[in-house]
Amino acid sequence: MTIERIECGPRMSQAVVHGNTVYLAGQVNKDVADVTGQTNAILKQIDDLLAKCGSSKNRILSATIYLADMKTFPDMNKAWDGWVPALATPGRATVEAKLAAPEYLVEIQVIAAK
Repeated sequence: MTIERIECGPRMSQAVVHGNTVYLAGQVNKDVADVTGQTNAILKQIDDLLAKCGSSKNRILSATIYLADMKTFPDMNKAWDGWVPALATPGRATVEAKLAAPEYLVEIQVIAAK
């Protein structure tokens, strides 16, 4: 079975396809200063990456969401709830974590079927 790497860099690939499974790297965005805005931007990045891999948000199997501050959970969910497809919601975990840089407020990683 082949492995396809999308936007492959020296440290990581933004997506890896193995068989009929798509693995996205954790997606972040620092262009917006609030959690809802960052989440919306990240979800757009996820849509774009999944499309490059021949998948979509309707085929997400699981999502892991990392928040710099769990107090922002409702703000992140405002964006998430408007984006995630009804009756096609993935398994999901949300945890508080220290992210790679202080300007990152949220990071989202997903696994999807092709």
